[in-house]
Amino acid sequence: MSGVTGALGPLFLLILLGALLGWRRFPGGDFWPAMERLIYFLLFPAMLIATLATADVAEVPVIRLAVVLMGTMLLFALVLWCARHRLTLAPPAFTSVLQGTLRFNTYVGVAGGAALHGQAGATAAAVAVALMVPLANVLCVSGFIAAGTLGASSLGRSLAALARNPLILACAIGITLNLSGIGLPGWLGSTIELTGRAALPLGLIAVGVALRPRALAGHGRAFWYSATLKLGATPVIVLALAWLTGLDPVSRDIALLFAALPTATSAYILARQLGGDAELMAALITGQTLLAMVTLPAWMALAS
Repeated sequence: MSGVTGALGPLFLLILLGALLGWRRFPGGDFWPAMERLIYFLLFPAMLIATLATADVAEVPVIRLAVVLMGTMLLFALVLWCARHRLTLAPPAFTSVLQGTLRFNTYVGVAGGAALHGQAGATAAAVAVALMVPLANVLCVSGFIAAGTLGASSLGRSLAALARNPLILACAIGITLNLSGIGLPGWLGSTIELTGRAALPLGLIAVGVALRPRALAGHGRAFWYSATLKLGATPVIVLALAWLTGLDPVSRDIALLFAALPTATSAYILARQLGGDAELMAALITGQTLLAMVTLPAWMALAS
């Protein structure tokens, strides 16, 4: 347990530092929204490209990892859709519960993978991002469409945004450079690698800045539906599938890490744009992130 908390503890301290900066409104103005855009569109994609372009992906059991992670995501999407009437939630609230269950915080995932298993963990985490980000986006946008919370014009914009998603594009570029044998030659590789190094600490601080404790009040069962599925049930299914597929310890830990992550802060923006319950989404992001500071180390310690 001490090894797990020693690896993950600094990540949560950076998130809490971000929460303190957000509470103090430092440095103020439009700084953090602009920083989030810089991280999302430049720094984090650079880190994914640098990792995937030079990684020995052959060391990662990609097919089995895909079965575990993507299979779990599809299972919970199906379960939630089939149970939507029993949940007795309004369509906007249902889409937020869906996002809260399926989406995951990539910053914490990649930083946690590197903290737990070094370069091997970072590589497996980058592969997990490449597998899960496209599917999570497709399932969540499909949930908005099926729930009827957006019109045709919003549908077109959401599909266009999906095609331009910087994380999806970065994974595609990194994998292409790797498989082609080009890699990241010369100064280009060093520049992209240096740029990507800033992504994780700044991304974790930005996660903390985005927390909204006041949003936690008044959401009751909708909050607990999503939190229980995301932080409790999803890791159980992933652990079972990891055992059935015979994942090696590093891949198993990365799969469990991504299963036990809190939902993504970007889900709030999607909820606002596509007719979801944005206030519930803010509560899910904040509550899950705070709860994960306890549940995530516990799951990782259990696996180890």
